[in-house]
Amino acid sequence: MTLQQGLSFGLIGATVLCFLWGRWRYDLIALGALAVGVLTGLIPAKSAFDGFSNDIVVIIASALVLSAAVSRSGLVDRLMAPLLPRLGSERSQVPVLVAVTTLLSMMTKNVGALALMMPSALQIAKRTGVSPGRLLMPMSFGSLAGGLAVLVGTSPNIIVSEVRGKALGEPFRMFDFMPVGGTLALITIAYLAVAYHLLPKHRIAAIDVDAALAANAYVTEVEAPEGWRFADGRVADLRAAADGAVSVVAILRGRKRMASPHANRRVLPGDQLLLEGEQQTLNELIVKTGLKLTDADRPVVMNEPTEEVRVVEAVIGAESDLIGQTARGLKLNEAHGVNLLGVSRSGYRMAGRLATVRLRAGDILVLQGAERQLPLALSALGCLPLAEREVRLGGARHALLPAAILIGAMLLVAFGVVPAATGFFGAAILVVATGALRMREAYASLEGPVLVLVAAMIPVSDTVQSSGGADLIASWLSGAFHGLPPLVTLTAMMAVAMVATPFLNNAATVLIVAPIGMGLAERLGLSPDPFLMAVAVGAGCDFLTPIGHQCNTLVLAPGGYRFGDYARLGAPLTLLILLAAPALIAFFWPFARA
Repeated sequence: MTLQQGLSFGLIGATVLCFLWGRWRYDLIALGALAVGVLTGLIPAKSAFDGFSNDIVVIIASALVLSAAVSRSGLVDRLMAPLLPRLGSERSQVPVLVAVTTLLSMMTKNVGALALMMPSALQIAKRTGVSPGRLLMPMSFGSLAGGLAVLVGTSPNIIVSEVRGKALGEPFRMFDFMPVGGTLALITIAYLAVAYHLLPKHRIAAIDVDAALAANAYVTEVEAPEGWRFADGRVADLRAAADGAVSVVAILRGRKRMASPHANRRVLPGDQLLLEGEQQTLNELIVKTGLKLTDADRPVVMNEPTEEVRVVEAVIGAESDLIGQTARGLKLNEAHGVNLLGVSRSGYRMAGRLATVRLRAGDILVLQGAERQLPLALSALGCLPLAEREVRLGGARHALLPAAILIGAMLLVAFGVVPAATGFFGAAILVVATGALRMREAYASLEGPVLVLVAAMIPVSDTVQSSGGADLIASWLSGAFHGLPPLVTLTAMMAVAMVATPFLNNAATVLIVAPIGMGLAERLGLSPDPFLMAVAVGAGCDFLTPIGHQCNTLVLAPGGYRFGDYARLGAPLTLLILLAAPALIAFFWPFARA
């Protein structure tokens, strides 16, 4: 072992130990390892930041933006709507939700697919009285399995493809992962459809800040525009469209006010309605029925043409000038450039028009305005902004455009018209340029810690290859596996990736293990493709902990899970994958060199 190899192993080992210790953030550890690599001379200074311009980072970032655009479109909600009434028990809910999540993971990044489906799952659980914990972990595992089937489904596939391209001159293509990954996805769906019974039946989910805020019942004022028509136009139709989660507090028709209108009361074009419900439910109803917010169309003054219109929540402070005043009397739009879209007051139902409601300290307001004007207006009005979260009330949504752009990009990449990074980067730009996603939402969708982790670890992991360390480990492993069937060696390589990924993060695992797998294949005189596929599958299958993959972390609190619950459902699945995947890989990716 040379000095450079020793330093490389020492740096990787120290980084792994820091990851396992969990004292510092993953991205901070990766940046620290990058800095140490530069200072010790392992990483040339001119190459230190190559990771930040690497295709891997571009593809992951673009996939996250595209996932956010598809989620914002509401297309999944519309497609799921006919199924929701049929899912009356967990026996039918688990297979359907897992299958849909798995399928979506084959179209976009797995964490994006899970984020798309979680609101529907929580809505179903609430409506049917099923514990969310019986649904969410199977959906998370399904998203991980679905991500194995396509290039952009999960980070390990993207990284393995780029490792192959760098070493052999040609990366894996979009659907090269499908024969193995698609089969494993079917196996996973079949397992989860039965094995969800291993999860505890009654767990109380943790409530985060967003969920607590979302539970506030808002009153907002909408209008039925000229020519408006929805179903039979009755109050009952509006309630049914929101599954009973929105109440029609009053109908205002000219000078006539009809409080708590009967279910058979018809809504006519020109009527103004006071609706009460949670913010997300109100937004979905307004978009679905074509109603218009009465104040949302009032002009918002922009200081610059590049500004965006924002909607925020704010609470009225004890010293606010709003106390005892009405929106009409204060002339919020004329004086401060903001529109009042909704009001929430705990323990009290407001039946009057928003413009005439006398405001109180503690009321929560939904305000619309220019992004630079809103902070000034909140300060002047004595309001405190609530936790930063996406608030939507009646905004226009592009239902089909994001999905069409995503499918177009996948086809262009699949047929080799453009490289993966170029295709998905162009698609991400297109969804923003067409208005399907605002720039602020695009930035919010980027998982900064993950992108920094990957970008910083690329040069660090390259030191194992450049110092000859990967070849050295491969020679040790080839000696250990000498004379054994290649299938045993392949299984061992996958097991190494599976064991490492819950603790290292799957991206870091691939960056470290993939070069070793290629070196091992070279030493044994075998094709590197099966070993790269084994690393991708192993790193993409973290079914044991909540910390190895964002999907598992995402469902931890909403499902009310404990650390050991993941192994309870995931350990048998891990063993099943470890038994089935090597044989599948060997069948579709022969060991013999081409």
